[in-house]
Amino acid sequence: MTPLIILTLVLLWQFVLLGYTFSLAGNAADEAARAGAVSEGQAGCEEAALQHLPGAWEGGASVECGAGGGYATADVHLEVPVLFPGAIGFPFTVDGHAGAVQEEKD
Repeated sequence: MTPLIILTLVLLWQFVLLGYTFSLAGNAADEAARAGAVSEGQAGCEEAALQHLPGAWEGGASVECGAGGGYATADVHLEVPVLFPGAIGFPFTVDGHAGAVQEEKD
């Protein structure tokens, strides 16, 4: 019975990591889009996204920022860690997408 309980706990922990990665990707995309909307440029957008990620997720993160038509967008792609953040990741990524209306400077 003990192996079954341990396997169940490991699977539950992995699902927690998957959900947390989705949450991190969405938040990082929101922050990046917000930074892009206030005209901080591509570098500011990427920096804002990476700034809001824990260190264990930064290594497998990619950020794409865009702007056009008065709208700033950001896509964040994160690897889902296997059991321990910062260790190996699954071969698929979790994606977060966000957009914000660009603000005009006076």
